[in-house]
Amino acid sequence: MVLHSPTIPFAVPGLVLGAYPERKVPVAGKASHLLWRLKTAVVPPRWLAQAQEKVFLSSIAGLGDHFAAMTGPASQQEVVQLRSQLSQKALTEPLMIRAFALIRAVCARELGVSPFDTQLLAARAMLGNQLVEMATGEGKTLAAAVCAATAALTGTPVHVVTVNDYLVERDAHDMRPLFAALGLTSGRVLTADTPAVRRAAYLCDITYCTAKELVFDYLRDRVACGPRESRLQAHAAYFEASTAAVPKPLLRGLCMAIVDEADSVLIDEARVPLILARSAVNPGEAGHYIQALELARALLPGEDFSLDGLRLAAELTAKARSKLDVLGADLTGAWHNRSHREETVCTALAALHAYRRDHHYLVQDERVHIIDEATGRLATGRVWSRGLHQLIELKEGCKPTSEQVTVAQITYQRFFARYLRLAGMSGTLGESRAELGSVY
Repeated sequence: MVLHSPTIPFAVPGLVLGAYPERKVPVAGKASHLLWRLKTAVVPPRWLAQAQEKVFLSSIAGLGDHFAAMTGPASQQEVVQLRSQLSQKALTEPLMIRAFALIRAVCARELGVSPFDTQLLAARAMLGNQLVEMATGEGKTLAAAVCAATAALTGTPVHVVTVNDYLVERDAHDMRPLFAALGLTSGRVLTADTPAVRRAAYLCDITYCTAKELVFDYLRDRVACGPRESRLQAHAAYFEASTAAVPKPLLRGLCMAIVDEADSVLIDEARVPLILARSAVNPGEAGHYIQALELARALLPGEDFSLDGLRLAAELTAKARSKLDVLGADLTGAWHNRSHREETVCTALAALHAYRRDHHYLVQDERVHIIDEATGRLATGRVWSRGLHQLIELKEGCKPTSEQVTVAQITYQRFFARYLRLAGMSGTLGESRAELGSVY
């Protein structure tokens, strides 16, 4: 374990960082990778790290009886004093020890369980901006809660990012008594939640959510409020936040995230674009796609086109291009543009022959719903772009929806790098260590 700095500054929305703190992402490259290599080359010997861990844990244990004997009012007074000290001094090692001892006692009283030493060490490392490898059964949920509670006591809004809605609801529910006893508010964001419910959840000290919901809420804020690139803009936004004329963002910025299954989110799915789109009304759109399907159905597989099963795409032969020149001669508008004509017909061919019902999509209530390849579940709200969704709807006899136009997009890699503090857990971090370190 790499030891963190003994004093940890935290990110609190306000006059200094503005109403919506986030990091300006530097351009990744050889220089950033070299810097990470230099940082990780200077690692304390393991025996020294173990000795410091032993002192840290024994200091927490030494305060155990003191906090365990506290009644409700005394415990609340201790929380008030601790929050006041944290807001003035940041998270020093002595204050972290005191916070952990208090949280451990509250866990035993409110949850009926007391964090193990490994969970406390994991929480300590995550507070130091690190990712922690924890095997199944080592108690990642409680370790994350200890880390989140300690950070929240400093005034830092914390996003605990987990895998799916079920775990979001379960973990938020199970940890709520702990947070409430510490005077902290907690909320959760689910897929079906309205903007008002989401905004209320993000106003809490600790918010449980999935990575996907978090990213799309951030993109909605970017579209509604616009990016704030300069410190001056951040200060202006802070002073304007109370006025009715200014759009109210959903989030309070990107202060701290604790990511479960961190290697999956930060590496495996890191470069998949997450796209926020809106409907573009075009009266002649349906007729355009009907014509594309007619042209595509006039082409013969093998003779006029071939299919790429991996890319789910069609490729025209020279014979097909000549045939489309003849078929498109009597058409009007954009069909006279050869490049547009061939691209649109290729999309129609993919809709007809590459995308399969009940495998790539489901037809339900006369609408086409995408099936998520990773989970096998319906990807509610997602649509294919560049007319593919509308072509599949027409193929299945459904009324075509309006085409979606991209208004904002980002990847997990670029999004999570914007957090001022980033931590996480997984059972399989070792193999991705070098890549995680150089990118994030």
